[in-house]
Amino acid sequence: QVAQLDCNVLILGETGTGKELVARTIHELSRRADKRIVSLNCGAFSEELISNELFGHEQGAFTGAERQKKGLLEYAKGGTVFFDEIGELPLQMQVKLLRVLQERTLMRVGGSEEIPIDIRVLAATNRNLKKASDDGTFRKDLYYRLDVITILIPPLVERRNDIPLLAKHFMQKH
Repeated sequence: QVAQLDCNVLILGETGTGKELVARTIHELSRRADKRIVSLNCGAFSEELISNELFGHEQGAFTGAERQKKGLLEYAKGGTVFFDEIGELPLQMQVKLLRVLQERTLMRVGGSEEIPIDIRVLAATNRNLKKASDDGTFRKDLYYRLDVITILIPPLVERRNDIPLLAKHFMQKH
């Protein structure tokens, strides 16, 4: 049902509950399924690297930028961007991402031109973003922009009926 709505979705659950699998399923069942889904683990990069990964850069923007590079947001044109561990995104990057979500444009690092983008955003975290937004460690405005629809994935201990299905899947896979 959520897949067809083409709105931002926040996927909440403990580590290992299958948040990325849910995100990929939403994309595969959406009207954007014929376009790509790109993922960014927000906890795996420094702020500078996240900025370059998301927005790309212009030639000569910094030492070693020998040619223009599209970022993930531009690369996902017409598709879906999945922000894994969105709760780990640095505050300064949260401001930049909020602007992109509001304006539906981006600017490459070192660039001066606004580039329109058409993406769907799916975000996942194991953190309580509502609490984080209340205590100032996550931007409240970004939280509400991402939290159009929330999907809560219960831990496996609450989904005991899934255990035989998962065991069968992993036995077949390996």
